[in-house]
Amino acid sequence: MVFTETISINTKGFCDIINITPQVLSISKQSPVADGLVTIFCPGSTGAITTIEYESGALQDLKEALERIAPSDIPYAHDRRWEDGNGFSHVRAALMKPSLSVPVVSGKLTLGTWQQVVFIDFDNRSRHREIIVQVIGE
Repeated sequence: MVFTETISINTKGFCDIINITPQVLSISKQSPVADGLVTIFCPGSTGAITTIEYESGALQDLKEALERIAPSDIPYAHDRRWEDGNGFSHVRAALMKPSLSVPVVSGKLTLGTWQQVVFIDFDNRSRHREIIVQVIGE
C-alpha cells in the first residue's frame, strides 16, 4: 500500500526551521498502513528535512553551526554564475539532505520523545513549499 499527501507551507528563508511533525503524524494516521515507512521529501535544492528537538536553544545551535560550516557571507561559484546570492543555500541543503524516512510500527511513527520532524528553508528569500509525505507498507 502506498499513501501520498502534501504539506503546503510558507517560509521566510534564511534558515527558517518549521516543525512539520503534527502534519506528518496526521498524514500517517490517515494512511491505512500499520507497518512500513513514512518518507518526507522536499522538492527543490535549497531546503532540507531532518529531525531535532524543537526548542529555541537547539534551533539556534543548529543555525549557528550551519553558518560556520557554509557561511552566508562568502563568495560562491554558484553566485558568480547565476547572480542570485543563494550559493550558501544550495551547499547547506546538500549537506542536510532533502528527505527523511521514519518507520511506522503498529500504526505509530517511531520518533523519539523529543524528536520532531522539521523542514529548513535555506534560500535567501521567502518561499512557498510543497513537502511530499509518502507512507509505504502494509
